[in-house]
Amino acid sequence: MAIAVRFPRSSLYLHHFRRGFTFNFTSVNNSQKQFIVTTPRRNIMTNSAAWLTAAKARPFEVKPADTYTPAEHEILVENRAIGINPSDGSLQAFAWLPLKYPTILGQDISGNVVAVGSGVTRFKKGDRIVAHAVGMGSQRIQDNAFQAYTIINEHMASPIPDNLPYENAAVLPLGISTAACALFQEAPFLQLHYPTEPAQKPTGKVVLIWGGSSTVGSNAIQLARAAGYTAVTTASTKNHDYVKNLGASEVFDYNSSTISEDLTKALQGKEIVGVVDCIGGNALKVCVEVLHKVQGKGAIATAKGGVDDPPEGITIKRIFGTTLKDNAVGKAIYVDFLPKALAAGTYIPSPGPRVEGKGLEHLQAAVDRVVKGVSATKVVVTL
Repeated sequence: MAIAVRFPRSSLYLHHFRRGFTFNFTSVNNSQKQFIVTTPRRNIMTNSAAWLTAAKARPFEVKPADTYTPAEHEILVENRAIGINPSDGSLQAFAWLPLKYPTILGQDISGNVVAVGSGVTRFKKGDRIVAHAVGMGSQRIQDNAFQAYTIINEHMASPIPDNLPYENAAVLPLGISTAACALFQEAPFLQLHYPTEPAQKPTGKVVLIWGGSSTVGSNAIQLARAAGYTAVTTASTKNHDYVKNLGASEVFDYNSSTISEDLTKALQGKEIVGVVDCIGGNALKVCVEVLHKVQGKGAIATAKGGVDDPPEGITIKRIFGTTLKDNAVGKAIYVDFLPKALAAGTYIPSPGPRVEGKGLEHLQAAVDRVVKGVSATKVVVTL
């Protein structure tokens, strides 16, 4: 914006210049001068973040953060929606990962690419994307989600179609990453064939997924199906139709007093390629029991753990959802599979979003909502 102010000819100079303004003198006629005051340019990429200022501090403090420049194989994303995970609340309450305060949390984002590194070929400025912000693994502030702008590894992002809202896309990253780590990473994980679009030809082999309506379970069902495996899962009765719509072939009520017997009967005589436990604790104990009865050996990937001494032949491995960034699985999901599957409409971002509010100031309420517990939904904050 420019403001024109006319001065008498005798006013040849100003006694005071305000910092940050540009002054141009232009001759108008013999008796007057035109004084142009130009407002300073604003940095359109000024960043702000919801800071965790100290251990157990609450609420998050929204205040300025650095604006980042992407390295060779990175992109800078203007976040439009942020997904909330249980790990966000647990890290705020207890730092089970080494954290250096003040810090920023969060892993799930969708938004627009605003800058690309010199080696980036998959994206350009303006592209709509969904991405896994891997700061929990890299220990870099710029790689976390609870801020206006985030640095993303190129191979940990996927373009999203124009008809997919940002809030729907933001439910994906940690859920699909964790499920993919369980299913496709090398042993002691399940080490299955990668998913494809169109889906792989059915193998007839079975994956047992405990907690199919959870974020990880919803993605594990779809990934297993796309890789050619049959997904058998558990869920509360109210969510049976939900998990079947995602591709589960059979679903059992985990609240049933006969759940172990029911699963054992259903899986008897089938080749079980492994188990994905999304819940941990007693659920993991049942998974161990069923796998041991059905075929006596196999791999279980668990999100939370709960069994320290499994029977001989049963291996249990804890999943950490960012490890795929450092191996071939990250590229297989975010580069080779997800862009095609989202474009084709065969992969459903699940569970559906529950928008808690708009703006970084709503992140604390969103985290608290997840801590209280949600079912078959993913809490999201839009920006």
